[in-house]
Amino acid sequence: MKRRKFSAKMKAEVAIEALRNDATVEELAQKFGVHPTQVRSWKTDFIANAEKVFLNGSLKREGDERHIAELERKVGQQAIELDFLKKNFSRYRGGSV
Repeated sequence: MKRRKFSAKMKAEVAIEALRNDATVEELAQKFGVHPTQVRSWKTDFIANAEKVFLNGSLKREGDERHIAELERKVGQQAIELDFLKKNFSRYRGGSV
């Protein structure tokens, strides 16, 4: 049997419905076509990660800064390699580039 995959949006919707307590977990599971254990799990995950909403993107910025630093390192390395190749090509061909 093939496993079903649910979008993050759908999981959040189910978790929010579960937090509202308008229906039982079993009713929500039937409504969304998932197992009650899955509803409880998504609700627990939602609550555990709720604080990340208010981090003002600081985690994203840290990842971006690391990515930018890596790209700058690569550009510097390529500039060194390009200079080396230009010098050696000129010597090999006996002329200038």
